[in-house]
Amino acid sequence: MEAYVLDWLNVLLRWLHVVAAIAWIGSSFYFVFLDSSLTPPADERLRREGATGELWAVHGGGFYHPVKYAVAPPALPPHLHWFYWESYTTWLSGFALFAASYLWQADVYLIDTRVYAWPSTGWAVAAALAWLLVFWLAYDGLCRVLGQGPGGDRRVGIGVAILVAFATWLACQLFTGRAAFVLVGAMLATAMSANVLVWIIPGQRKVVAALRRGETPNPVHGQRGKQRSVHNTYFTLPVVIAMISNHYGFLTQHAWNWAVLLVLMAAGAAIRQFFVLRHAHRLGKHPHPWPWAAVGVGLIVAVIVALRPDGAAIAPAASAPLSAPQPQQVLAIVQQRCVACHGEALASRNVRLDSPEALRQHAQAVYQQVVVLRQMPLNNVTGLTEEERAVLAAWYRAGAPLPP
Repeated sequence: MEAYVLDWLNVLLRWLHVVAAIAWIGSSFYFVFLDSSLTPPADERLRREGATGELWAVHGGGFYHPVKYAVAPPALPPHLHWFYWESYTTWLSGFALFAASYLWQADVYLIDTRVYAWPSTGWAVAAALAWLLVFWLAYDGLCRVLGQGPGGDRRVGIGVAILVAFATWLACQLFTGRAAFVLVGAMLATAMSANVLVWIIPGQRKVVAALRRGETPNPVHGQRGKQRSVHNTYFTLPVVIAMISNHYGFLTQHAWNWAVLLVLMAAGAAIRQFFVLRHAHRLGKHPHPWPWAAVGVGLIVAVIVALRPDGAAIAPAASAPLSAPQPQQVLAIVQQRCVACHGEALASRNVRLDSPEALRQHAQAVYQQVVVLRQMPLNNVTGLTEEERAVLAAWYRAGAPLPP
């Protein structure tokens, strides 16, 4: 019953998390597009009021005319929409999902003694929680120290890249590959949401409060908010690839998994840069940014080529029998490596593999999870060998023959 409840909790939290993330990422992408697509106002009245840009757009059968005031409008409108609950809901639901999926069963999902032998489960959980806070403090400190004066954005970018690289490498030395990938995505997402909570929204509240007092707002609040908002847009695609790639064992279990993740995240940042600059290019503000897209795609292709199943990677498969394995050989492998979790006593995920009939029913799932995705056994806790994976692959491709 506990596993059933946790499964439903995972489904519902994942649903909420994805919906909230779509709303947050969508609004973030829209405002980045808007900033890059603004043109000087054609209306003299708008220019006198201090408007710095405008955009005409058509969508859903109507015309829209957003106007931007870089510091403040001439008068505060009675109804002002704030964009922050999309961020907070995404983080809260994501943290709840991480707690239910990884922290609740840390001994299974967070710890792999072959990677690092934690003194206790509590230490591993505490380290995972600290990971989020420490990264935010380090990132925020870099922004404060390096972001001042000319060239500050470049210095911050280099510093944050080094920090992310170190944190990614270290996570992969301490936690299971799957947990490390999620933790890296979570630390970046925490920094994104903290940017909204600590800098962007408080700065906007100070601007609004100044306007209500009849004062001219300090432009530094808008500048700081803009800086962190730009950081957030470049974090977005790296966060998404870190979160979704943990479902693929050939990535998380690779000996160089930290480098694989870093390259994929760098590809995401480069592709995001392409889209950011493309908006400006359409207005003649920037040369065509195709080199950024080429860099992003090139990095992805490089990972695909580097991880291709050849050379030493296919040596175990080459030693497997060319003909279909004997059914008894397959049953023996499943009994030794899978039934501990997928037998009568546990039946994890309501999947049993302790009889020929049950194995035949789930043959496709076994092939997908064990051979293709390499997700099972979870963290390879039962020690399934490459030769045994090759045997299961040959068995499935031969039609999954089993005794009646």
